[in-house]
Amino acid sequence: MKNDLNLTISYARLSDLPAIVDIYNSTIASRKVTADLEPVTVEQRLPWFESHAPERRPIWVAKSGSELLAWASLSNFYGRPAYDGTAELSVYVAENARGTGVGTRIVEHVFSECPRLEVNTLLGFVFAHNEPSIGLLRKLGFEQWGYYPEVAVLDGVARDLAILGKKIQRGGTA
Repeated sequence: MKNDLNLTISYARLSDLPAIVDIYNSTIASRKVTADLEPVTVEQRLPWFESHAPERRPIWVAKSGSELLAWASLSNFYGRPAYDGTAELSVYVAENARGTGVGTRIVEHVFSECPRLEVNTLLGFVFAHNEPSIGLLRKLGFEQWGYYPEVAVLDGVARDLAILGKKIQRGGTA
């Protein structure tokens, strides 16, 4: 896959959910990306999908033609009103699109949407051994704001969680 993809980025539709779940499930075996240990089903992810609304906490998809290559979502942080300007960013890229710049493009799109969504702080919760994701976020201006040692156990191995953050200015830049 080339870096010069003709991408379209849009809000996810229910018809995108099977591809979103496929991409998510493709990351489970690596034990680097998610704390889920078994694949999830479309039915299990439906409540999560329905909890994301374009006017507040969207899910976006990046497609080349009809092929869904990546998705990103914003989720509430901590669930209390004083934290409304802060959102957790999740980004997942299809195996065949990793390293092509799709991740960068979709995160930059999220940045551009943050002012409209009244989000001024983004957080990424990333396993510390997930070097590609940490590299992507650092490249895009995220800094490490927190670190939780050995808070997850994956196949008997205790893993650390890094919290990366970025302040977003008006216009969607840092």
